[in-house]
Amino acid sequence: MSKPIIAIVGRPNVGKSTLFNKLIGERRSIVEDVPGVTRDRIYGETEWCGKKFIVIDTGGIEPKSDDIILSQMKFQAQVAIEDADVIVFMCDVRTGLTANDRDIAIMLKKSGKPIVPCINKCDSVGHLPYEFYEFYELGFETEPVAVSSVHGSGTGDLLDACVEAIGEWDYTEEEDDSVKVAVIGKPNAGKSSIINKMLGEQRLIVSNIAGTTRDAVDTVLENTYGKFTMIDTAGIRRQSKINDNIEKYSVLRAHMAVERADVCLIMIDAGTGITEQDEKIAGIAHEAGKASIIVVNKWDSIEKDNHTVNEFTKKIREALAYMTYAPIIFVSAKTGQRIGDLFERILYVQNQTNTRISTGMLNEVLGEATMRTQPPTDKGRRLKIYYMTQISVAPPTFVIFCNSAELFHYSYQRYIENCLRETFGFTGTPIKLIIRERGEDSKK
Repeated sequence: MSKPIIAIVGRPNVGKSTLFNKLIGERRSIVEDVPGVTRDRIYGETEWCGKKFIVIDTGGIEPKSDDIILSQMKFQAQVAIEDADVIVFMCDVRTGLTANDRDIAIMLKKSGKPIVPCINKCDSVGHLPYEFYEFYELGFETEPVAVSSVHGSGTGDLLDACVEAIGEWDYTEEEDDSVKVAVIGKPNAGKSSIINKMLGEQRLIVSNIAGTTRDAVDTVLENTYGKFTMIDTAGIRRQSKINDNIEKYSVLRAHMAVERADVCLIMIDAGTGITEQDEKIAGIAHEAGKASIIVVNKWDSIEKDNHTVNEFTKKIREALAYMTYAPIIFVSAKTGQRIGDLFERILYVQNQTNTRISTGMLNEVLGEATMRTQPPTDKGRRLKIYYMTQISVAPPTFVIFCNSAELFHYSYQRYIENCLRETFGFTGTPIKLIIRERGEDSKK
């Protein structure tokens, strides 16, 4: 079998995300002392006794709630339960055994999966409070395990219980060869909806309430186009509107998602058009040197004529003048319009950002460029460009050696960049030029 999956489920605010972070050894799930912070399934990996596990954090289950978000959180938790090889049912010793705990226990027993009851906030595992023993009433085959997710005590016993519940297994380590795609944009631009359409299943919570997605969520997708890891991110708001810690963490997660990505999909709402905030969000991907595609969503919802596409494209190009290299695609998450084209574009720009050009070919282009437009002069001194070489990809990065970095004005760098694009393409990816004076250490 592949790596076993451990799903952590339970009521809101019992410490599931804190335990998840402790098990995977990093702060991936947002942790705040308010119910309902984790909404989608969050995936991570842990290792215990030489064996690796996938761990899923889930949103809290409110068995009898009619709230749209809470009901979808319950649905997502149920999907995680179906995926899991073993379920860690987390309860809070401080509140004791509640009616909701009993209802969730009944739901879990129906799944037929191995259940490990995990009783959190037992800060002194050696001296368990009376309330701990109430949880034996739930009647699971595995005895309750006392943990403190904040301090990490009891987590070894918990993983031992999970290993025992799963039984023996063998797995082969697989190299992650997927294309990692971060979907970024303002709140309510349709990021989760576009991933759901690409997946063909209701994988992420979708609603018209801004800020629904708060964590960055990874989902592996494999189809005829290839293998992709889709990273859904929280909508990025203006700094002035980020008025609580959870929103700040969400923006941080979006920045981190961009850093992890191979390709960024910059979502723009066709109904509102491109805004100043869209410019700033696109700038995150550009500054990180990521290959990017500008995705105009909800294209089905606006009235169009023969000029609409050109006019919209012109506005985007004017607003995002710093990333004219990024292709624009008009889609509809609702109808599925051009979703197949989106996969093809992702693969194309991924290939472009990983393109390597030989030093010989680069210097042919450089020679033609300097003959066509002479390098600039200043006070009788002319810029001399000796040669150029590529040192890395993603983004394609080039070192140009010259006699004076000061004379190599930004405008002439842009000219050289445009010549490279005319010859080699580099569609969808930034290009980085590093200027070195002859004799300067190129590794600085």
